[in-house]
Amino acid sequence: MASQDRAKLGKQVNQDRDIGQLIKRLDMLDERLDNIDSIVTSLIERVMGRPLVIEVTCPNCGQTIQINVTSGVRLRGKE
Repeated sequence: MASQDRAKLGKQVNQDRDIGQLIKRLDMLDERLDNIDSIVTSLIERVMGRPLVIEVTCPNCGQTIQINVTSGVRLRGKE
């Protein structure tokens, strides 16, 4: 009987630890998504003023991809 109680207690401790690790990972993911949101927001603000070229390198093949982003706002020249 005592060994069964210890086994149940051990399983409970492992479950609590697993839940704690899951919560920690979700918090880290939430922080990363917030950082990505900040970067995208700043890029959008920049694009609204002038054209932007984003270069992304594929982690698998190493090929560089260029993404040209422009806005619907016309740039003003010197008058």
